[in-house]
This record gives sequence, structure tokens and C-alpha cells, in this order.
Amino acid sequence: MASRVVTVAQDGSGDFTTVQEAVDAVPLCNTCRTVIRVPPGVYRQPVYVPKTKNLITLAGLRPEDTILTWNNTSANIDHHQASRVIGTGTFGCGTVIVEGEDFIAENVTFENSSPEGSGQAVAIRVTADRCAFYNCRFLGWQDTLYLHYGKQYLKDCYIEGSVDFIFGNSTALLEHCHIHCKSAGFITAQSRKSSQESTGYVFLRCVITGNGGTSYMYLGRPWGPFGRVVFAYTYMDHCIRHVGWNNWGKAENERSACFYEYRCFGPGSCPSKRVTWSRELIDEEADQFLMHCFIDPDPERPWLCQRMALSIPYSALEL
Repeated sequence: MASRVVTVAQDGSGDFTTVQEAVDAVPLCNTCRTVIRVPPGVYRQPVYVPKTKNLITLAGLRPEDTILTWNNTSANIDHHQASRVIGTGTFGCGTVIVEGEDFIAENVTFENSSPEGSGQAVAIRVTADRCAFYNCRFLGWQDTLYLHYGKQYLKDCYIEGSVDFIFGNSTALLEHCHIHCKSAGFITAQSRKSSQESTGYVFLRCVITGNGGTSYMYLGRPWGPFGRVVFAYTYMDHCIRHVGWNNWGKAENERSACFYEYRCFGPGSCPSKRVTWSRELIDEEADQFLMHCFIDPDPERPWLCQRMALSIPYSALEL
């Protein structure tokens, strides 16, 4: 299928001057992928990709050079869309909000520039199925990356924050990603509501780093009673607390939350000291989480093959 390519340039030399203008120009209910090339620059404007605009790719050259940034918080939202469209509170405060399916971003930084202590301040909310992020950065403090709904794949990405900075109820595989813990808090707050839901977050061959301090970060806490998170083959530095996981002040969550680790390593990986209600998986249990089929389950209709010039899927077990 042919793609349409457009360029954003703030100096007026491209097809559009803002990312939002390029998104707005995508036809409603489009069936052809539109690649929006975003040259180096700092783009200070919230971006909204509505449900009616699918198959959009945002493509930068280097994530350090192409930065989409804004400073909304759950308590203070300044947006070009009405609250009835984007929502309110944490749900509506994302610098970028993606609701169109089959969205791809490559080599782009998504930032919420609100300072520490601002409360919930989302860099991106993804409420869309079959979305992929390659070599992207997600910068913020609390609630940086809102993987709210759908299936997402993140590869070679950098995600930083403090409190619940990867959260929501999507089905997400984060592969070869760098997770950086800026201050005390919780990496994940996955919100699976029942044992029947197939949602959850898998961190495969990732690296977790901290600010130089020791034992100040939990791997996660259950936002929903059945929150499900897996860390596999992941390096954990001294910032991770030995107990690993937190029950969010509700003892009953310990009976339903599914918090797993598999063959992790580093000074923050302490299986013998973890809370008793988390588990180290055995090989047979781990298999379902170590392959792309966790997020791409239908071999007849694979969706992880949309990236420009790269054919996916391939086995996530291959180095």
C-alpha cells in the first residue's frame, strides 16, 4: 500500500507549519498511511490524533532533536480541543493524545515539561489499538506514559519519571527500552480490572537506572486489582527497592495482582527479598510473555509490519 508523505516545518518551508495542522489534513477514516516528517526543532503545542484519523506515522531523525512538548497538568489544561473531546483531568492533559489506530512514531521525543511536584502531567496518552514506537523518548515526572487502551509495542525507547510513570490498561510490550527513575515512586501502575482481561505490561530485555540513590523505587503497584506486569531479562540498578512491589495500601490487591519477574539481574534484582505475593516465573510460564504474539496474537493478520523499511515481527527471543 502506498504511503503519503508530508513535511512539517516551522519556518514555512514544508507542507505544514505545525504537527497538528498535518494531522488535521489527514482525510477522515483514511485507509492510506500518512507519514508526517518532523524535522529537528522544539514543537510547543499539544497534539491530538482523533479516532477518525488512522494510519499516521510521525517520523523524526533523532529523538534528541525532534521534541513535541507542552506543560498541561490534570489540574490545569490549556488545549485547542474542548474538554468534551479530549477529556478532563489526567485523561485530558497529555502533550500528545493518540486515539487513531495503527499510529507509529519514530525518533521523536514526547515531553510534558511541567516541573516536579506538578501532580499528574502526561507526556502522551495512547487510547488506540496497534500502535508502535521506535527509538522514542518520553519525558516527564508523574504519569509520563499513559498506555490507556489497545495494544502497543515500544522498542529502543527511553522513558523517565517518578510516580506511576508507565500506567493504564493496555496490552504493551516494551523491548530493549531504558527506564529511568528520577525520584521516589513507582515505575508502573497497570490497571487490569479482572482476571479475564488479557491486558498487561511486559518489559523484555530492558534497563532500569536511577539517580544514584538506593532503594527508592518500586517496580509497580496495581491501579486496578488485577494489575499485571512482567519484567524479563531486565537489568535493575540500586534504585529498585528489595521488596520490589507495592499493594497501593490495599491488602486485598495482594490476592489478585499479577506481578512477575523472569531472569532479571543487577543489584536491584533480589528475588529472595521480594514481597511474597509477587513471583519469579518458571520457563513454561514465561514463554507467553517473551514473544511478539503477546501483543500481535493473530498470525493471519499481523500488525507489527508497518515500520518503514523494516519487516516485523520476528522472534523477540533473538538478540
